[in-house]
Amino acid sequence: MAYLNGLMVVLTMATTALGGETKPVEFVAHRGESADAPENTMPAFNLAWERGVKAIELDVHLSRDGVLVVAHDADMKRVAGSDLKIKDSTWDQLKGLDVGRWKGPKYAGTTPPRLEEALASIPEGTRCFIEVKVGPESIPALVKCVRESGKKPEQMCVISFHADTVAEAKKQLPELKAYYLASFKRDEKTGVVSPTVDELIARAKEQNADGLDLAHNGPIDRAFVDRVKAEGLALFVWTVDDPAVARRLIEAGVDGVTTNKARWLADQLR
Repeated sequence: MAYLNGLMVVLTMATTALGGETKPVEFVAHRGESADAPENTMPAFNLAWERGVKAIELDVHLSRDGVLVVAHDADMKRVAGSDLKIKDSTWDQLKGLDVGRWKGPKYAGTTPPRLEEALASIPEGTRCFIEVKVGPESIPALVKCVRESGKKPEQMCVISFHADTVAEAKKQLPELKAYYLASFKRDEKTGVVSPTVDELIARAKEQNADGLDLAHNGPIDRAFVDRVKAEGLALFVWTVDDPAVARRLIEAGVDGVTTNKARWLADQLR
């Protein structure tokens, strides 16, 4: 137990020694411990908790009958070999699909969880980043899941690439943190990267978001991070499995790193 407690301190909201400084950083298990277990499943989430990881990320889509299904893709082809589209399917059609066999025989028979099941697994002192993959029509179902979960507001946060989804989440769940997801594009002719930090800040403020959650391969350096934090916004990055890249971003001052290897990555940076 002493080892586990120590590990939990290391892993998230943790202390990571960089350049002689002790700096808090949150390691977020991307779709659970997805390097070792099938993504977005209870085995992946439970493995994260067993390893002392203090935050997980998961994705949700809304089924035809209003269930928030934990899955990354709009259909179940990649993880279950099924052409069923979540938005056009009922929970009864989806709940028996095998979403674990592709990861190996050990996980054969693993079925997709509902958001309620994933939230129920969250231990005290940990939190779940809920990525809403669809529009604001999903927020009433999210409100129901959150309010009935019995978890503290600080144990859940909302992230989305959809600006209107973030805005609606903050409107209906003001007690939860919400972060705007974004990636970067580089113009092949000019080399200019967009969006700019000021554009990202403006978008976050328009949504009443609490921060940004950005692709790690953008122009994120100390000046970029300082600019974001000067506006009172948090800054997370995704998805980083390379310790050298993680170290550079942490030294730049990001608040958290989403990774497929949360336990392993944190160990590399101790």
